[in-house]
Amino acid sequence: MTQPKHPEPATLGQLRASGYSPRSIKKELRENVLTRLRTGRTAFPGIVGFDDTVLPELEAALLAGHDLVVLGERGQGKTRIMRTVAGLLDEWIPEVAGCEIHDEPFRPVCVRCRTLAAETGDDLPIGWRHREDRYTEKLATPDTSVGDLIGDVDPVKVAQGRTLGDPETVHYGLVPRANRGVLGLNELPDLAERIQVALFNVLEERDIQVRGYSLRLPLDVFLMATANPEDYTNRGRIITPLKDRFGAEIRTHYLTELPDELTLLHQEAHLVAEVGDHLLEVLARFTRSLRESSSIDQRSGVSARFTIAAAEAVAASALRRSARTGDSDAVARICDVPPVLPTLLGKVEFEMGEEGREGAVLDHLLRLAVAATFKDRLAGLDLSGFTAVFADGAVVETGELVPAPDLLSQLGTVPGLFKVLDRLGYDDGASRGQVAAAAEFTLEGLYLTRRLDKATVAGRTVYGGS
Repeated sequence: MTQPKHPEPATLGQLRASGYSPRSIKKELRENVLTRLRTGRTAFPGIVGFDDTVLPELEAALLAGHDLVVLGERGQGKTRIMRTVAGLLDEWIPEVAGCEIHDEPFRPVCVRCRTLAAETGDDLPIGWRHREDRYTEKLATPDTSVGDLIGDVDPVKVAQGRTLGDPETVHYGLVPRANRGVLGLNELPDLAERIQVALFNVLEERDIQVRGYSLRLPLDVFLMATANPEDYTNRGRIITPLKDRFGAEIRTHYLTELPDELTLLHQEAHLVAEVGDHLLEVLARFTRSLRESSSIDQRSGVSARFTIAAAEAVAASALRRSARTGDSDAVARICDVPPVLPTLLGKVEFEMGEEGREGAVLDHLLRLAVAATFKDRLAGLDLSGFTAVFADGAVVETGELVPAPDLLSQLGTVPGLFKVLDRLGYDDGASRGQVAAAAEFTLEGLYLTRRLDKATVAGRTVYGGS
């Protein structure tokens, strides 16, 4: 990590002379959000599709200084929201050097730092903390203890000769160590109810208590938590007194616009081969169909990670074909999509009545997604050049291990192919792999619109014939 570029005050006296003015964490977030809003910069980079719904509520909560709970189904960006909020922090802040809970130099709160400040005065040593170190995230699990979150007696310190009544024998948990930062608790309902009680004082009185110590430790923490609404009745719930202490409850949702789905795919998917926009659109439509299908358990939802994993698997299939066949172009084709569907079954919960039909449901919805994309992308084009290839009973054989040159040699010269390439976003310099991807997509679309026959033989697809 790089150090601050500005001259770094190393003592309290130098910090005071620099004109530094301390701010609470909530004031810091509020002022930084206001700066982003006034300058027109987005306060939450990387958050897609929430501009008119979730983000205005999130901005209002931060401006109000409210700790908040983000409620939503899996794969709706709840954790991403928490991590993005941490990006609003100042890049660097000073702290008392060596402090476990990162005390503010002008107002230290722990016993160790108050004693040190009294002894050294303006010579109190100062360290600097980067914003990346000011975000703490914890996955709430049933085995999480009060000691993990708040703190406990440190037996090593007791063994060193300190008495049990000495506050310096306390080993601080995640909450006090997140002092002057943002603490994110993922899946809050999974915390046992007695553990949730330990957060009461943190949210209301802004302090902690450890094993009956006479210890009042005022903390400056911004607390965010995530939860799935179904968790209130399934795995657990957020107890009512704790819910009441959060200032805001924000609901997320799945993306409602197809362009947002595509933007998210481009942003999040790590593709090892080229996947054309028309194929990404097929996958996005496929996911949206799953979210609307009566065969899918909609209480569980269909995560955005489903679409991302599908795109990455399709790209991997294209790369595998390139390696196995010596094809110079690793470009995904529509034939790469069906083989990856079985690998995605674990990401979808089906209704009880669909047992044994899972594959058939996915295949049907995929065909609908391909047909819708075909009609949207190639509507109005004269595709008679493609159908003419099969006029005399000719066939074209393709599949996930058929290289692009083989597919194109079977098709020959097809009138209208360049218009298809243009509609699918390819230019005159399209590679053989891109041309093959466009041609195969067109053949599949013609089959789905009943203008061409298709058969599957030994794992390969044969277009044409009768």
